[in-house]
Amino acid sequence: MHLDAMEHGDKIVFLHAVKEGAASQSYGLQVASLAGVPKTVIEQAKLKLRHLESSAYKEQQTEIGSTQLDLFAINEPHPAIELIEKLAPDELTPRQALDFLYALKQTV
Repeated sequence: MHLDAMEHGDKIVFLHAVKEGAASQSYGLQVASLAGVPKTVIEQAKLKLRHLESSAYKEQQTEIGSTQLDLFAINEPHPAIELIEKLAPDELTPRQALDFLYALKQTV
């Protein structure tokens, strides 16, 4: 679902209508402008968006796409998580707890 919106130049007007499905485009920059984000930031973001939407960038991403990691892939837990899961904090002396923190820091 999305709110229907109409663009007028660089401005956006959200209509009082909720529609099924995804919007035809993202209105993030327009919303950021309405929220008071500085114009210099908006202009930099527009330049970046144009670059990302350019055909050269899209072709480059298509080549890279096969090596891109899947956001939702099941990964092995980080070594720090494994160390924490094995920890029995009530059984540690203060010195052991400090040593554990130093060891944990090395895994990150």
